[in-house]
Amino acid sequence: MEILNKRRRAVIVSSARTPFTRAFQEYLKLDTIELGKIAVKGLLDKTKLPYHEIDQIIWGAVLLPHTYPNIAREIALDLDLPREIEAFTATRACTTSLLTVTLAAAAIERGEADVIIAGGSESISNAEVSLPKKLIQTLAPLVMSKKATPMDYLKVLPQLAPFTDLLPKRPDARERTTGQLMGEAAEIMAKKNNISREEQDQLAYESHLKASKAYERGRFDDEIIPVTVNGNTVYRDTIVRADTSIEKLSQLKPVFAKDGTITAGNASALTDGAAAVLLMSEDKAEKLGYEPLAYFKSWDYVGVDPADQLLIGPAISIPNALDKAGLTLDDIDIFDIHEAFAAQVLSVLKALESDSFAKYKLKKDKAIGKIPREKMNLNGGSIAIGHPFGATGARIIGNIANELKLSKKKRALVGICAAGGLGGAAILEAVN
Repeated sequence: MEILNKRRRAVIVSSARTPFTRAFQEYLKLDTIELGKIAVKGLLDKTKLPYHEIDQIIWGAVLLPHTYPNIAREIALDLDLPREIEAFTATRACTTSLLTVTLAAAAIERGEADVIIAGGSESISNAEVSLPKKLIQTLAPLVMSKKATPMDYLKVLPQLAPFTDLLPKRPDARERTTGQLMGEAAEIMAKKNNISREEQDQLAYESHLKASKAYERGRFDDEIIPVTVNGNTVYRDTIVRADTSIEKLSQLKPVFAKDGTITAGNASALTDGAAAVLLMSEDKAEKLGYEPLAYFKSWDYVGVDPADQLLIGPAISIPNALDKAGLTLDDIDIFDIHEAFAAQVLSVLKALESDSFAKYKLKKDKAIGKIPREKMNLNGGSIAIGHPFGATGARIIGNIANELKLSKKKRALVGICAAGGLGGAAILEAVN
């Protein structure tokens, strides 16, 4: 959608996030709800927003806890926020918290709310391990029955034989429709689009270099909330490597195919973390004394065939968002393209430059154009910073809204790919 009612324009006021850490490390004892609480509390402390001013919390995650799936409401209750605050949870694979933020903007613009906290969190470390269906289907009727006796359990044991397939299996994030791992699909994209290993390693190197330099100049100081776990405090993203090099990256072995090009170095790591964004109506921000950072000019979400190019979605949602805003790539000052895999980013960039892609996928006469690399992912991307599925969108939005303000630039564009053949894009404009 495009902003039509200027008086009810939704503006981004502030953001906060946890440091992002590699899964099963520092945040092992913090689940998705706990990480979300830390981000939201950090945002509230930072902005000193009176709790009674909050109308709604819209939160997201990909790996939802089955017992408490509405984590937005749990965050509000655990933080002892006013019980009247409405809260709901959304999930859309890796575009999840881009969605929660744009849902918040849409609600504000429709007049449904004046102040919304949106964002997302993810704890890969606490992903729930599913029991085999055979075990569940055999034992569930007994577990749910108040009349079941120990003898009843003994009687069903023969139904479970052989017992070799009863152990819980490692979670496997394969596409349900194709059976492919995301990395396997990215390998296909790399081959289809002639993306070399050298190009991928170069992009990964640039991601770490930019993130490292961003830390050196204190760029993330106002965005990151230190997190203390068991007496140890995490102050910064733990995946960023200032000492990486093309040589080191080139020595890593392919992960998804023996003759492949995707490695642990040019792909995003399994990550834990959370990010929150504060949005208000422009009138409310002025009344409460907050200086807006940016507003949404447009956004767009798409689906593509998972069996074709699983992660190519941004190459379609970006042109759509530009069309909705009446803009071209030349009108954009800053870009942030989510780095699930270097191969995916490079495939998206190549598609945007392709006349044939424009003709057959976008029904346009010529290519959308070239995104200048020097304007893209200025503070590093997901390969260096990390990718907690439900938090990445909010992390990018918060960072790029701040970048617009600090750089005094006018417009920014975000593009994010997602599992299931999904994609999303948004265009932000600075508030002058």
